[in-house]
Amino acid sequence: MNRRLIPPLACALGCARFLSFAGEDYVVFHPAGGGFPLAVHGTPAPLYAGREEYPGVLRALGLFADDIRRVTGKAPLVSHDVPASAPSLVVVGTLGRSRLVDSLVAAGKLDVRGVAGKWEAYLIQEVDHPLAGVSRALVVTGSDRRGTIFALFDISRRMGVSPWYWWADVPAARHETLTIPGGRHTDGPPSVMYRGIFLNDEAPDLTNWVRAKYGNIPPRTNPPVPAGIARYGHEFYERVFELLLRLKANYLWPAMWDNAFNEDDSLNAPLADEYGIVMGTSHQEPMLRAQKEWDRRYLRTLGTWNYALYPDTLNAFWREGVRRNRSYENVVTIGLRGANDTPMAPGGPEANMRLLEQIVGVQRGILAREVSPDLTRVPQLWCLYKEVIDYYEAGMRVPDDVTLLWPDDNWGNIRRLPTPAERERSGGAGVYYHFDYHGGPRSYQWIDTKSIPGVWAEMSRAAEAGAQRIWIVNAGHLKGYELPLEFFMDLAWDTAACSAGTLRSYVARWAAREFGAAHAGAIAAIVARSARYNSRRTPELLSPFTYSLVNYNEAEDVVRDFREIAGSAEAIERSLPPGRRTAFEELVRFPLRACALVNALYVEAGKNSLYARQGRASANASASRVRELFSADTALMGWYNHSLAGGKWNHFMDQPHLGYTTWRDPPVNSLKAIQLEERPVPRPPALGVAVEGSADAWPGSEARPALPPLDRFLSTRRYIDVFNRGSAPFDFSVRAGTPCLRISDNGGRLARDRRIWVSVDWSHARPADTACFVDVTGAGSSVRVRVGLERDDGVELSRIRGFLETDRTVSIEAAHFAQNTPSHGGRWTAVEDFGRTLSGMRAEGFAADTSGRGASLQYELYLTDTGRVDIAGIFSPALSVVPGTPLRYGIAVDGDAPEIVTLVPAKYRAGDGNRDWERSVEDNARVSHTARLIRTVGEHALRFIMVDPGVVLEKIVVDCGGVRPSYLGPPESAHGGPTR
Repeated sequence: MNRRLIPPLACALGCARFLSFAGEDYVVFHPAGGGFPLAVHGTPAPLYAGREEYPGVLRALGLFADDIRRVTGKAPLVSHDVPASAPSLVVVGTLGRSRLVDSLVAAGKLDVRGVAGKWEAYLIQEVDHPLAGVSRALVVTGSDRRGTIFALFDISRRMGVSPWYWWADVPAARHETLTIPGGRHTDGPPSVMYRGIFLNDEAPDLTNWVRAKYGNIPPRTNPPVPAGIARYGHEFYERVFELLLRLKANYLWPAMWDNAFNEDDSLNAPLADEYGIVMGTSHQEPMLRAQKEWDRRYLRTLGTWNYALYPDTLNAFWREGVRRNRSYENVVTIGLRGANDTPMAPGGPEANMRLLEQIVGVQRGILAREVSPDLTRVPQLWCLYKEVIDYYEAGMRVPDDVTLLWPDDNWGNIRRLPTPAERERSGGAGVYYHFDYHGGPRSYQWIDTKSIPGVWAEMSRAAEAGAQRIWIVNAGHLKGYELPLEFFMDLAWDTAACSAGTLRSYVARWAAREFGAAHAGAIAAIVARSARYNSRRTPELLSPFTYSLVNYNEAEDVVRDFREIAGSAEAIERSLPPGRRTAFEELVRFPLRACALVNALYVEAGKNSLYARQGRASANASASRVRELFSADTALMGWYNHSLAGGKWNHFMDQPHLGYTTWRDPPVNSLKAIQLEERPVPRPPALGVAVEGSADAWPGSEARPALPPLDRFLSTRRYIDVFNRGSAPFDFSVRAGTPCLRISDNGGRLARDRRIWVSVDWSHARPADTACFVDVTGAGSSVRVRVGLERDDGVELSRIRGFLETDRTVSIEAAHFAQNTPSHGGRWTAVEDFGRTLSGMRAEGFAADTSGRGASLQYELYLTDTGRVDIAGIFSPALSVVPGTPLRYGIAVDGDAPEIVTLVPAKYRAGDGNRDWERSVEDNARVSHTARLIRTVGEHALRFIMVDPGVVLEKIVVDCGGVRPSYLGPPESAHGGPTR
């Protein structure tokens, strides 16, 4: 256990550094006058660290030497004895530990002000004549052991060595010359003290991979380990520890579904301490003991842990765990929840609170006796997860020196952050976040669906609220979350370095490091679009009816969107050097291909259902296409497991992702949840007609077939599907009943389906042409389709301001405002690539403003109808993080008084059983409706007004009576005049 009193963080939000690999380029690949020659013509400078140095630093030095070899092709000489002479030397050492570094400080040759005494800070500086026989030295020093390690790996990143060189097979570009320009290069202390990951929901992928690579742990009795336990041992964790340090992370909750970190391998804990990794246990495993340690000893005899029944047993169990690990650096989880992530005992908050307060007192007594009487020197956390947050809100408290770890709602929306009074607590606060979740309303564990802008929007709120003692993220099975995990750690290192406007450039710099600068911008655009498309709905939540098959071409556009970026990714991969293609598959192309397949499969299944209802003979072919896509998905997962990187990552695609009906994983991928419809097709041909905007078909439907209206501005064409209800082909014809109508196909021989596009030649449209017809004839039948025209003869886009109402609808992306006016300390900030359709506008400020005069976004509309309209605001599913307060916004039309609208009520319970919350996370959006009476045709101003910070507006839909059902809403309306 670390017994030092940790100094307070000095950086927080005031730093001006940029992201750790995107800031000052202090490694260049050419000679630079006055710069230190780290490598010249492929020959690296020798490296030195004294034998007295921390073992973890010496390990890192060896890895750093390997990094230099990866870049230059030649490994540097590593010495632990001071050389007698050398023209140049890299000196690595920790302040207070390295005799040579300390002597340079004492001699006035190395200025460590701003670094010494700080948490994980470091300095990289050239020193002339550091000792006899050495002309110049590059001194790499840290304020503590991790500071020194971070300095080494920071140089590695800037040389072009990816933190994911092993985990994602990213090669380093070759350079014969490495130069570090003169001057002081410093970083740290970090914004967040403890920055780490939780290896959770690790089965089946990670556990099966570990078992295949490292085997099972031999069964034993002391400590007890049953048969069949995957060997999450030191060989595995050595790779994890190295990755964490390369990401400037320092904290880990280990895999725990079926494993016990300390007992599965006795080398795990000492190795973590040697690397400098701070260990903890999950939110449900207190006092450095894994749940499996209890289960393996007592489950058969005592059942799950229950303090009310077995206090003495649990006290001894906890004491043993603390004694075992007290010489290492840990953050101790306190409190107690029931086994398997459940409430501890019946009786509700009152009964549990009393027992929990007793338990915390006992636990802290153990820590005082076993570690330090001064408990402020024993880092502790209390995670307010699920029902525990209710205890806190009901009045339960823990001592101020305990860090309060606030969770999200398991879907990336933070539930609560510290109040100004709580920010004064000495233990501070932190956040437990999720990239992956096994639970309701639907598990999402297969593939990364987190967007960088979404992570930034929530975690920057945490930073603003001072929740910066601990950030830990459930990283699932680890592999597959590379980019969001690196971003999470970079943001934790320096929360002020990234803003809403730098997110795309962050990804571009990441892409340049991983794949080279030539395609970095294009790759960043693909990654951003892929994340936005997956933000629409996680793959596990998709169904054949998620996207509209008849309105706004929505379902087909979804498939097209994925197809387009998949094609772009394929073209980029072909142009990459062969050595980078495997990494590109792992990090970019494979997840895109996989999600494209799943979306196409569900849309095709939806078509099968629709076509069967319409009586199309092609319904059976559509069912076959679904099975083909399922086979393609199976083949792609098999290729990933068995062929990608030579099978190195076998089992990382074992997670089922097709066939969910509840939150629980289906045992295997299947089509059982999709009711594919196939029916006998009669031989004689029969005409069928379907139209855009309707699921009906003719002949047969009682309703009259009619296309949604055409206009000159946005809806310039509509479709009619002509299909065969039999198996024998027939001849058909299509005829426009009005000269101004244009049709894409006049007919011919029809075997199955033909799509006919209808448009208007407005130069031939007469004033009376408001309702026209298209006649479809074939197989002895005829169908007349009504075609409505919205003439809007008096409207010219160039002469109006704002978004034009067409089809009795106005649809606006939130970032396309006419005016953005800050007020009362609040503002709306554009977050690029945020949400489901384009971007988001986030309300920012430190306090609610209920005056109705807060910061506002103004949108200009041109309405061609009067009467009652519905204004739908589509927002992110963010929650109120201020206890007992709602999440609100204001809305006003023209000069009307603003109406304050509640998005999330006060004391909202975000969790299973709250259908509103479940819908918001399923849809990754919350929709709010307000009604307004429009009295005049023409230009109108619509304002969204900030009330509470944290609201993120994504899209606005004004329904004047024409909005049709869809998932993403109508496409953006045509705009007249300038907009942002």
